[in-house]
Amino acid sequence: MQGLRMRGLVAGAGATLLIAIAAGPNPGLAQESPPRVLSARDTLRIDQVGSPALSPDGEWVAYTVRSRDMDDPDLEAVTHVWRVRVDGTGNRQLTRGPKSATAPAWSPDGGIIAFLAARGEEADAKTQVHFLYADGGEARQVTEHDESVGSFEFAPDGSALLFTARDPLPEEEEKRREEEGDAEVVDALHRMTHLWLHDLETDETRRLTEGDFTVRNPDWSPDSKQVAFETRPNPTANDGWRSDVWVVDVESGERRLLHENGGSDTSPRWSPDGRTIAFSSNATASSNTQHNKLYLADVGGGPTRVLLEDVDRQFTAPIWSANGRFVYWSTGEGTSTGLFRVSVESGAVITASAPGGRNGAWTLSDDGSRWVWVRTGPDWPAEIYTATNDGEPVRLTDANAWLRDEGVQLGAVETVRWTNSDGETIEGVLTKPVAYEEGRAWPFIVNPHGGPTGASLEAFNSTAQFFAGNGYVVLQPNFRGSTNYGQAFVNANIDAWGVTDYDDVMTGVDHAVAMGWADPDRLVCYGWSYGGYLSAWIVTQTDRFKAVSPGAGLTNLFSMYSTNDIQDYLASFFGGTPWTATENYREHSPITFAADVTSPVLLMHGGSDTRVPPEQSVEFYRALRDLGKDVTFVRFPREGHGIVEPLHQMDRLRRWAAFFGEHVDNPPVSESQPHEAETTEDEDGEGQ
Repeated sequence: MQGLRMRGLVAGAGATLLIAIAAGPNPGLAQESPPRVLSARDTLRIDQVGSPALSPDGEWVAYTVRSRDMDDPDLEAVTHVWRVRVDGTGNRQLTRGPKSATAPAWSPDGGIIAFLAARGEEADAKTQVHFLYADGGEARQVTEHDESVGSFEFAPDGSALLFTARDPLPEEEEKRREEEGDAEVVDALHRMTHLWLHDLETDETRRLTEGDFTVRNPDWSPDSKQVAFETRPNPTANDGWRSDVWVVDVESGERRLLHENGGSDTSPRWSPDGRTIAFSSNATASSNTQHNKLYLADVGGGPTRVLLEDVDRQFTAPIWSANGRFVYWSTGEGTSTGLFRVSVESGAVITASAPGGRNGAWTLSDDGSRWVWVRTGPDWPAEIYTATNDGEPVRLTDANAWLRDEGVQLGAVETVRWTNSDGETIEGVLTKPVAYEEGRAWPFIVNPHGGPTGASLEAFNSTAQFFAGNGYVVLQPNFRGSTNYGQAFVNANIDAWGVTDYDDVMTGVDHAVAMGWADPDRLVCYGWSYGGYLSAWIVTQTDRFKAVSPGAGLTNLFSMYSTNDIQDYLASFFGGTPWTATENYREHSPITFAADVTSPVLLMHGGSDTRVPPEQSVEFYRALRDLGKDVTFVRFPREGHGIVEPLHQMDRLRRWAAFFGEHVDNPPVSESQPHEAETTEDEDGEGQ
């Protein structure tokens, strides 16, 4: 990685293509031929690539593509495994059919590509490991476990498969439910996930761990004799931060505790020589916003080292260099994610590199000479990339050629900066309209991100591009509380929800107006999750916005604490629970100021959301209704915290476009394009 020249570069083969797409329509043809823009339906057509896996010889990449059948009434999506050479040739789909195939992995000798699939005819078919010869042929099922396989990994010597699976429901509990009904005692029964070993020679499976704990993130030792793994007391989201690292002997089944500190110990990875286990750790008990650090534990029992204590960025999952001298990790840096490297010997961070945008799923070849990863640039959806240590990034896939073939025009995306009321520099991602003209003030959307420990990146965003096609400027601010800007910045909205972050958002709006991007009389706002909280807060604090749409938003923090699934995370921001910090919760709840709302409000929420229960929107809706405010509430049945059903996804986009358009005199154009009407008429005979 030392000589990899990556920052600011785009794959050579795709550079001209991407620039052409971002350039927008020819102004001279604008009146004769309106630009083809991204519609709500188009956002569902975007194929999603992921899970790149390098072959042991470093010559091939297996990966997945998730595609949606746009002729299917339910718009079902299926994931399949593909394969491509590292020079971009030989791209080929390997699995087919109506059932998804995911998580491809190469056998140590490179002869087999394994994957997960639930291929039985029955509706409740279990996900199992399947093998496919790398040079083609029919896939065959290898495991026949009673429960679905969650993840798997080949032993380095190729002798066995290690996999995780959830425990079945106890027989006595099944019998009780049959005889007495399915009433549940909360927190009385957890179905734990454990490790299993499948011998590839004998075709036998045996259990490797058992106990009152749940397992994740296992990793084989290089000699195939031990497995490091992470344990948690139970699988609930709120206990996700209470984890320890253990090691189990494959032959005897004996396990020993490698590290625990009351906080979070995650993602253990063996060094190439088998002497050290690297993992990500945070000594703070329970949920918090503190950065994780890199820990190096001596397998033989020596002292554990802590690295990156002076590096003011989050540490994620370790990736060892082939020679064991370095550990790489991926983390956010401003409005992009990059790949960083630290010396195991000195603790010095040697390099920080990536080609901009969102970069993830990094995989290093066995000899340490080649990387593959998934990159999402600002002007194109995610694709698989590769680079050698001394080479430039090369794009291997072209999963969404239809965007280019159909001439879909996209808005330009850039990182912008402004100064908040405290004199600090704040960044955000700005997406301009497809037909953007300097000197013209546009309808303007501010879209705060979720989290709050998250960040908006200068990467392709189909929702922002949908609005760009409909004539909006979109600003996604990285307000205080966002990641990627250091620990102090993350902590800056502790005890300050709706204060520091609100200031950063509103000074960003002021900056957009001052720059001539935003029409001050046509401002709207929407957000989801914490972005929904900020949207609800904004509509109670100012009358500047013509329309506001909080999605899955926290509105009453007092009731939110008891009904969501990560109470400790919420408590970490307010110095305790609602019973010990009552006034703090009340002062930062949008519902407290519901009487001050003057703008029209569109609330949207998933009906089965456990992260932010739908009652948060129910309460806000009832308060606004009782107060005589202009409010509409849309509940999406079956949906959790994210909206995943395709018809619901389209419905949400179209509601936003209609709601905002009505209040800023900007009727949506994307849904009345010729291709959109023709497609709909072909499907249901009615048109739009």
